[in-house]
Amino acid sequence: MLATTTAPPEPNMKFFVDTAEISEIRELAATGLLDGVTTNPSLIAKSGRKITEVIAEICDVVPGPVSAEVAATDYKEMLREAAVLKAIAKNVTIKVPLTPDGLRACHALSSEGTMVNVTLCFSAAQALLAAKAGASFISPFVGRLDDIGMNGMDLIADITQIYNNYPAIKTEVLVASIRNPIHLIEAAKMGADVATIPPSVIKQLYSHPLTDKGLAAFLVDWAKTGQTI
Repeated sequence: MLATTTAPPEPNMKFFVDTAEISEIRELAATGLLDGVTTNPSLIAKSGRKITEVIAEICDVVPGPVSAEVAATDYKEMLREAAVLKAIAKNVTIKVPLTPDGLRACHALSSEGTMVNVTLCFSAAQALLAAKAGASFISPFVGRLDDIGMNGMDLIADITQIYNNYPAIKTEVLVASIRNPIHLIEAAKMGADVATIPPSVIKQLYSHPLTDKGLAAFLVDWAKTGQTI
């Protein structure tokens, strides 16, 4: 029987935050737990600011990859917009849609050393194409698959299995459209490289009723001692 070779696991799952709100990013970056940021046209629109200003400010706060998405749908215009976004900072990752023109742009950009995040992935076949195009990250959307009655985590399992079969694939699995902590934990069990998480879900990760209960009991008992440190 032939031995199965798999790529070595990352030292730790990377946590990106999925937002364009600089106040939220600053708060999370201060914890030391944030590895990067993802944005998209909807998040930029919600911020009410110019994309170049938002991305520049985020890159000043977070040294890790910051995804900035092109709005164009044709190859040449994607590259023109990518040039504008790349010029903002060295840690900008160009985000392109998983379309023929998007994959062509991914190949061109990655060939010149630019980090590329291929987004709106909904099948393992699409993920394989993105890897062949040289994507730095592939973003499968688990929550949106759940919304239409499918199990989004099945897609993560398929992609990680396929990528692990081919050690030459360097594309990182970036789990997107995370709706709850369970999505994150299941993705980590499957060996996904990155999770991009809304701020509200990141805050849920801290919470457990037994932690709160235990801390309250400790504080009551400590107060009884009359001591200070």
